[in-house]
Amino acid sequence: MQKLVVTLAALAALAVPSLARAGDVAMRVQEVPLGQRTLAAAPSPMHFNMLALHWIGAGTVSYRVHRLHGSWSAWVTADADVAPDGGTGRWHDGNLDWTGAADGVQFRPHAAVKRLRAYELWSRVTTKPIRRTSGTGTPAIVSRAGWGAEEEIVRAKPSFAPADRLAVVHHTAGTNTYTATQAAAIVRGIEVYHVRGNGWNDIGYNFLVDRFGTVYEGRGGGIEKNVIGAHSEGFNTGTVGVALIGNYAHATPPKAQQDALVTLLAWRLDVAHVDPLSTIVYTSGGNLKFKSGKNVTLRAISGHRDTGPSECPGTGTYVLLPALAKRVSLTGLPKLYTPTVSGALGGPVRIQARLSSALPWTVTIVDQLRRTVATGSGTGELVDWTWRSLVAGKGLFTWTISSPGARPATGTIGVGRPVPVPTPALSLTNLAATPNVITPNADGSADAMTVSFTLGTAALVSAQVLDAGGAPLLTLISEQRDAGNNSFEWGAHVLPDGRYRMVVTAKSGTKTITKTADVVVDRTLAGLQAMPMVISPNGDGVNDGTTLTFSLAQNVPVRLDIMQAGVIVGSPFQGQLGIGPQTIDWNGSGFGAPLFDGIYQATITVTDQLGDVQLAIPITIDNTPPKLTLVDKATLKFTLDEPATVTLLVNQKTRIVLGEPKGTFRIPFQGAVYQLSAEAQDLAGNLSPALVG
Repeated sequence: MQKLVVTLAALAALAVPSLARAGDVAMRVQEVPLGQRTLAAAPSPMHFNMLALHWIGAGTVSYRVHRLHGSWSAWVTADADVAPDGGTGRWHDGNLDWTGAADGVQFRPHAAVKRLRAYELWSRVTTKPIRRTSGTGTPAIVSRAGWGAEEEIVRAKPSFAPADRLAVVHHTAGTNTYTATQAAAIVRGIEVYHVRGNGWNDIGYNFLVDRFGTVYEGRGGGIEKNVIGAHSEGFNTGTVGVALIGNYAHATPPKAQQDALVTLLAWRLDVAHVDPLSTIVYTSGGNLKFKSGKNVTLRAISGHRDTGPSECPGTGTYVLLPALAKRVSLTGLPKLYTPTVSGALGGPVRIQARLSSALPWTVTIVDQLRRTVATGSGTGELVDWTWRSLVAGKGLFTWTISSPGARPATGTIGVGRPVPVPTPALSLTNLAATPNVITPNADGSADAMTVSFTLGTAALVSAQVLDAGGAPLLTLISEQRDAGNNSFEWGAHVLPDGRYRMVVTAKSGTKTITKTADVVVDRTLAGLQAMPMVISPNGDGVNDGTTLTFSLAQNVPVRLDIMQAGVIVGSPFQGQLGIGPQTIDWNGSGFGAPLFDGIYQATITVTDQLGDVQLAIPITIDNTPPKLTLVDKATLKFTLDEPATVTLLVNQKTRIVLGEPKGTFRIPFQGAVYQLSAEAQDLAGNLSPALVG
């Protein structure tokens, strides 16, 4: 069969495409005519940096792109799972590839390809999103608002499984050479492609992890909830889908990506009380590899290829899964696994679970009024306790298994209606956007905003950003929130500099409450750093001062204030500075006098057309030497009153230098200790008195 090469460029030369725009992402969809040998190249009406293919037929498709202002790339075989009928009548849904900026593409269909459809996307690269921890014990995760999810295109509310039973690891295919700022653009493109290209309700994965170790929230609905994704046909319900951004058919995921995957799965499987080293029998919902109703034994951390006709997550990832699962099992201990309840009210109710190690445990039963009606306890790896319930099949009771350091497990026994409790009135109070001036430069200083508020009762909460004229620009969240204190993070990376209004609306039943807060986006000031961050201005020539560095996007007045507990204690600099990198030195004094030891905020304020913009960085003044105490010479046991670098000379010939924390520690040494001298130096450069023994 002759190779057919098709060049797509001008829309007018081909079938009429559709053009969809969503926030920072534009997508063009067009049918590729396969009846011609070649098509002449023509200027493309839209640049693209992501590409995916759908095709019908048992064959494959290769493509190459013409780089913007450059040459043609190498040929790439499109990556896609096998269609459910073997590819003879249904579409292959290709994975989305980051191509880099391009203005043309050629295709080579191989063997039987009956139809071909191209999805070209331009996903604008903005700033790198900031990872935020969502709750106690939760790893740092970039929220949907943080990476710029387009909530308006989501087709339906999320669905939830009764429980999550295992994790399925994927790779997105595509490139492995993307930058940290391009990673969020890839996630945004995947969302638009999954929804508007594949027709799914939302992005298919529950989480994504880039090669730099950044974790992104995927499908909406709650990172701790059992959200049903669209990542593994026939195996979506009760599974957590995690996609590594990159192509690991042959390459190995980098260490930062592996480490982030381990941390994420250790937390998420712990939420589900799943043993990472266990196996699970799962009944397939149906795909080409496992027909509906087929029982499949899967590992708690499986690859996509274990669940269906796919090579995903690539051999480079797949061979690592057993070792990664072992690392997951050792991360975040102790843990509580597989809680189960058997029996019914009116008879014995047996509650069982397993702990990762032998620990004390307690089982508590409470009634609808939250009154404790029974408890049991024990010690060991196995939790096994029977409640001799006297209730004859009535009532609703809550059980909880707890053990020191482990995440508790809870559930209900029986049926019944909870005792009616008056529903609190809907209220929305304490709305605050902190800081209200945000500088989305991805430099770690004021580049993300925390929007916090308090709800009097559970409500559907939406948050929008409006322009100065009141026109809506972005929807940041639209989700059910519980009563009490709430918050979310927003990176503002998609907006130009200007003044905006944040509008938060809470709705419960027929009642709606709206609150607003003014916010400013201003990128004039960026990249504030200090070196060193701990100083000892005592004139000894070691860390006597610090140098603040930052950059300016325009010529503006600049002021440096030194603050403590919200009070200005010094203003070392005030003047006009120009565009580009800037430095200001500070010698640790305030208004001409030395400052006491403590933590201060070095605050840079610039004034531009939008008002005052501030970035702050903590600087510690420490003129006090560390206190190093010898506890036992024979075992080289010491204590420190603060973290420091300890230098020892043992027996006048062995020199040991180690960083040690505050508290008691031992220096490893083989052999008898006859003589020693030791001193400690803290982060500020202060030296302790020398110990000789």
